[in-house]
Amino acid sequence: METGRSTFPFPYQPYTIQEQFMKALYTTLDQGKVGIFESPTGTGKSLSLICGALSWLTDHEEKKKQEAAALLQDGEAALSTNTAQASTSSSSAEPDWITDFVQKKAERDLVSKLKSCEEDEAFKLLQLSKEEPGEEPGNQEDEDLIIAEYESDDESKSKSRCMLFCGAEDDEDEDLVEEHVTKIYYCSRTHSQLAQFVHEVQKSPFSKDISLVTLGSRQNMCINEEVRRLGSIQRINDRCLEMQKNKHEKQQSEEGVKRKRGTAKSVCPFYKASAMQQMRDEVLGTVHDIEQLLKLGRETHSCPYYATRHAIPPAQLVVLPYQMVLHEATRHASGIHLKGQVVIIDEAHNLSDTLSCIHSAELSGAQLCRAHSQLSQYADRYRSRLKAKNLMYIKQVLFVIEGLVRVLGGKVGQNPQTQTTQAGTEMLTINNFLFKAQIDNINLFKLQRYFEKSMISRKLSGFVEKYAGSGVSLQTHSSSNKENRRTEGLNLYLQTLQNKQITSPDQQGSVEEEKVLSASPMMQVEGFFMALTNTNTDGRVVVHRQVTVSDSSVKFLLLNPAVHFAQVLKECRAVIIAGGTMQPVSDFKQELLFSAGVGEERITEFSCGHVIPPENILPIVLCSGPSGQELDFTFQNRDSPRMMDETGRILSNICNVVPGGVVCFFPSYEYSRRIISHWEASGALARLGNKKKIFQEPKKANQLEQVLSDFSRCIQRCALDGGSLTGALLFSVVGGKMSEGINFSDDLGRCVVMVGMPYPNIKSPELLEKMSYLDKHLPHSGGRSPGQALIDNLCMKAVNQSIGRAIRHRGDYSSIVLCDRRYSRPATLSKLPTWIKDRTSTHTSFGPAFAEQNQCILNKNTKSLL
Repeated sequence: METGRSTFPFPYQPYTIQEQFMKALYTTLDQGKVGIFESPTGTGKSLSLICGALSWLTDHEEKKKQEAAALLQDGEAALSTNTAQASTSSSSAEPDWITDFVQKKAERDLVSKLKSCEEDEAFKLLQLSKEEPGEEPGNQEDEDLIIAEYESDDESKSKSRCMLFCGAEDDEDEDLVEEHVTKIYYCSRTHSQLAQFVHEVQKSPFSKDISLVTLGSRQNMCINEEVRRLGSIQRINDRCLEMQKNKHEKQQSEEGVKRKRGTAKSVCPFYKASAMQQMRDEVLGTVHDIEQLLKLGRETHSCPYYATRHAIPPAQLVVLPYQMVLHEATRHASGIHLKGQVVIIDEAHNLSDTLSCIHSAELSGAQLCRAHSQLSQYADRYRSRLKAKNLMYIKQVLFVIEGLVRVLGGKVGQNPQTQTTQAGTEMLTINNFLFKAQIDNINLFKLQRYFEKSMISRKLSGFVEKYAGSGVSLQTHSSSNKENRRTEGLNLYLQTLQNKQITSPDQQGSVEEEKVLSASPMMQVEGFFMALTNTNTDGRVVVHRQVTVSDSSVKFLLLNPAVHFAQVLKECRAVIIAGGTMQPVSDFKQELLFSAGVGEERITEFSCGHVIPPENILPIVLCSGPSGQELDFTFQNRDSPRMMDETGRILSNICNVVPGGVVCFFPSYEYSRRIISHWEASGALARLGNKKKIFQEPKKANQLEQVLSDFSRCIQRCALDGGSLTGALLFSVVGGKMSEGINFSDDLGRCVVMVGMPYPNIKSPELLEKMSYLDKHLPHSGGRSPGQALIDNLCMKAVNQSIGRAIRHRGDYSSIVLCDRRYSRPATLSKLPTWIKDRTSTHTSFGPAFAEQNQCILNKNTKSLL
């Protein structure tokens, strides 16, 4: 089959750029390459991805069938030939005495191995009988909280060899694992983006033929109201796993397996094999989004979370969030196999930051002290019931936590809120941090495996939830005075926080804080331990000491995200990295692809323009305001009253002529607060309010939908009323809640104003360390260091995301006003998306720019009337 296709199934006549996109995508998948695809929002990128990728998958499967049929035919022919030659070949076989010797030697070896196996088992049973402690009365109900006997890797390998020689079968026999068909993993950033993608699949010509499954977290997919009410994802996970264990024990009891007496344990009514099998089949038969999956789960009385995971192997298209693909441990836990498969990463403009964020970890002094106290009391309570190896590893975990608290200037067992420390920030390599914490003699890799196999985090969480509730003392009845003194500081600390909750006016915040207190932070501790196993050069540890140990923190900062992306690139047949704005591609390739070992020959690039006519977009770089004040929003100048007043005059002029919605982005929340306060005092805000109703981005995420709804209704009402108000003005922040994932299409965004350039905080120790790392490990180009390029790229990526909120379809139109003379620099303009950059005009004075915008609006109004 030749690489490429000339036509693709599509729900309507595709744009030329969509056809080009699909052809390039098909070729990239067929050749097993890594593709970087840029297609502006509003150009039908999702449908192009769907139809291009699924066309390739259909052809690929057909090709495999043809190859299998040919292979079968050849095999049958070869078999008949071998049968005919069997009689002649027997004469040249080895002598019988050699065959007998080999067979008897194999039998003797097997007998020896069986004897060895029996001796090992007898010795182990003898050891268990010696170590078995007398159990304390009244503790039978805590059996589910006890860590099972732990075997190290060497012991488990020996056991596996013994099981192999004795003919035993492993529970996770690879022969019993369902084979994964060739599939495409599509991942994006948010669940709303994934739902939108699934809706596009439902509209495509492949909707009836493709088997698709959508994955999500337990928090998103659980339909057990008792579990959902727990709120936090950690509590939901723990309760779900606990109910599974209870279900297994109940089944054993029903099958006649002896079970210890105790209170009846709750099981999940939706975790039923037959019901989940039925739901799995229905999921594979029809395309569902998450909301439809939840509805189906309730109808079939089946768990959507596990039913969808059972559907992964036979599914052809798996839709899932970023972290489930990009984080190795999460991949394995979810049953995701990337070997020979295709991965499409959409909305990938922040892929580097996403990888760094997923693999970073942070712990506060309060969390460390709480984890140490909880684990100490767990070990004290169940000391007589824990095997020696478990106690040894628990002591190591406690030792490491103690070292981390010591680095923050504190001591475990004391109230972290009353322990003061010398404020300051310190940046350390991983090795230097381990030496400083005096934990360099601990094998963190073994501890990591212990966490994974013993499930200690879940056991401790169940222990804390059962005995702590809302932060009460976790002391055993047999605690000595010494043990009481050891936990006294932490109990006082918990009591202090409880008192704060009682007096807090924000009851909702109190409930959330109480939930944090009654949960165990051991999962976060486990994540930090795992982060410390990274290579010394790939990360740094930031020690941030505040006034108290409680507020201080240790944070692992990943400097080389390519090290975790490399495994995805290595295992997959092909990887597609797509987005509306992927510029600058050169730096993206250098940091994530070349550093991961991908050669230039394996990388393909595709970028296309927009489908809108040239006259539908008016990007303007504004270098000065109406009074002639130069627009220079550098850190030194942006707080001057003249600059703030000039910005107000620019917005006032724009609001006078632009109908509908105007969205204004500020570089930070703090600057937004300062400039709006200045306008309130000067009267500029009132003047703006005479033409547009003013809205502000809310501080709380749960208020976002309401603000957007009010903003939209106001614009619609103004368009109908024809009164003095011509629409609405929305103040937003770059990198905030409205700069990504929100569509200001049509009248919602007839003009987008960008005030200043949103450079990151250059004084941030973490950013400085990242710059230093890039300068040392990446090549310099264009007269700028990789560290400085990072600063510019972070700024312009944020700008591109914000201004891309407008113009969402072919018939849409908008103007974009970039208020800062620095946007006129050629290097800065080059980082804009090509379809915007090619139409951008730079104006050194305000008059011509305003006239151009006014004329554009008049033309659009005239055209709409005609």
